[in-house]
Amino acid sequence: MTKVAVIQFKASTDKNKNLKRIVNFINTAASRGADLCAFPEFMMFYTTSRQSPRELALQAETINGNFVSTVADAAKKNSIEVIGTIYEKSKKKDRVYDTSFLVDKSGIIKSTYRKIHLYDALGFKESKKLEPGSKISVPIKTSIGKLGMLICYDLRFPEMSRILASSGSEILVVPSAWVKGKMKEEHWLTINKTRAIENGCYIIAPDQVGNIYCGRSLVIDPYGKILLDMKKKQGIGMVEISIPKVKETRKSLPLLQNRRTDIYSDLKL
Repeated sequence: MTKVAVIQFKASTDKNKNLKRIVNFINTAASRGADLCAFPEFMMFYTTSRQSPRELALQAETINGNFVSTVADAAKKNSIEVIGTIYEKSKKKDRVYDTSFLVDKSGIIKSTYRKIHLYDALGFKESKKLEPGSKISVPIKTSIGKLGMLICYDLRFPEMSRILASSGSEILVVPSAWVKGKMKEEHWLTINKTRAIENGCYIIAPDQVGNIYCGRSLVIDPYGKILLDMKKKQGIGMVEISIPKVKETRKSLPLLQNRRTDIYSDLKL
């Protein structure tokens, strides 16, 4: 069994203030014996609807900038793996990437992923400020198992989770800032459980709470059991996970093995 710390908090518009809280969360998670600490999407700072694309781009940083470097230093100091997110600078004027990153226990950035599905739905238009990524990141070996990375809206596209699972992911980590709204919490719970069940994997889904976001950070086991639901509370949720549970589930319910990839294709009418 390995321990995972899930962080749910309300990010302010001040990235330096948020960074101090993030470091404190990492310190506390490590003191509680966590092997990995996972943060929500937009942990860097909350972007209001009034903030212009240029204003957002000016606050963005590179993956090797102060924000991620500070997180990496905290990971190294505490010998804990950390998954977090940043607004990453892009080459396109007044656009940034929504990027997640994995730092190992030595403080080395082992993987990054730029969100490919932008939330242009239900009255929102992320593409007005964000630039989409262009590839799915290869699953990475960690101290808690082989891990695939998604971000928030990516959950609504089952192809991505399936590709990550069929490529070896035993755990899918989904930093999120799930917007409140009619049926939105029901969608959040249902989709996360479905992705776990159909892929026989753990889902670790830290979510923002407060501002316009619904909270309900989750950890779900490979058979669809909710191990953690943080409701509306800010703080740290601790969960133990077991990779043998993934192997056991995939053996008894071999969905990945039983796929008919030989006949899957778009139908021609």
